[in-house]
Amino acid sequence: MSLWAIIRLLNSLILTTLCILLQGCGLVYDAVELIHPLTRDELSSICSRARLRVGISVEPFRPFVFPAVYTDEGIRVTGLDIELIREIADALTAHCGGSNPIVPTLHVTRFPDLFIKMSEGQLDLFVSSVSGTIPGTRPTGLWFSPHYFHGDGVAAIIQKPEVAERVWEQLRKQNGKLDTLAAIQEGFAGLTVAVQKGRSSHLYAEANLKRIRMVICDSLPASIETKDLNIDVILTNHSILEYVTKRVWQDWRLLTQIDGTPLILTQEDLSIVTNDDHRQLQWFLNNLLLRLEESGRLKHMRRRWVEAEYAPTRRATAEGLPLEVTQVPEHYDQGQCRLTEGS
Repeated sequence: MSLWAIIRLLNSLILTTLCILLQGCGLVYDAVELIHPLTRDELSSICSRARLRVGISVEPFRPFVFPAVYTDEGIRVTGLDIELIREIADALTAHCGGSNPIVPTLHVTRFPDLFIKMSEGQLDLFVSSVSGTIPGTRPTGLWFSPHYFHGDGVAAIIQKPEVAERVWEQLRKQNGKLDTLAAIQEGFAGLTVAVQKGRSSHLYAEANLKRIRMVICDSLPASIETKDLNIDVILTNHSILEYVTKRVWQDWRLLTQIDGTPLILTQEDLSIVTNDDHRQLQWFLNNLLLRLEESGRLKHMRRRWVEAEYAPTRRATAEGLPLEVTQVPEHYDQGQCRLTEGS
């Protein structure tokens, strides 16, 4: 008798014994399921637990994620990314039948750790003004959705007018043949430039700005608040810098073209991130983002958070998502800045 025949015989004997012991072969399936549960796709798992595990970075990036605030309903966080998370949860509720609302639970962590937690299966997705179009931002094993925020890019803010003059001088030398990268490389040479660890600004500076003193900060607020490093330039998303220079840190201003138009150092779009093997969730997000774009909902969200005037605390009270008390101290700890070796 062959080995496979022996194995089939043993399996048959085991199932027969289970039928007898469990008083009915109908219970054999349940017993086998207890030992080897059927593999569920990720959407079925979300429906089953009625919970969506979402990662957001602990570093607030207004207007995408604001600092947490205390309200009568508890601690809340708000922003464009938070509204998008609500849209995803509502769509999942409808997908799962609507009887049990899918509750989004926020996992607040340092930005670089979002990628680790996703790879370890601790998150279903993360939404944190993440670029999927900058080289180096797509680690193996992760999937980036079609963009939900487009036309953005890395930009710069400054305090000293002479920094702008240095860049403008380089632009004038080009005689109308615009080369932003060359002007930035020459204009920033020898300056102290702050970036946020692991973000697109960090990757841009590492790849393109070899003659700067680069300061790596844990967050944008940390780069603003540090005093002992004499930072000349801060890099991050143009949409974020435009918001904070108008409403939060008004002693900083955007670095612009000579004519005052925005100076974008490199273009980028923002995406939702999930695991590369979560095909069902990927198609769900693809189709949802298409519907939101077609209906004008995404355009409305972008205008509502980026362009409109509003009080973030009021919006947090009315529509924010809750944070655990244990996460709030970390949310307010914006970390530190350090000069890179060799700078």
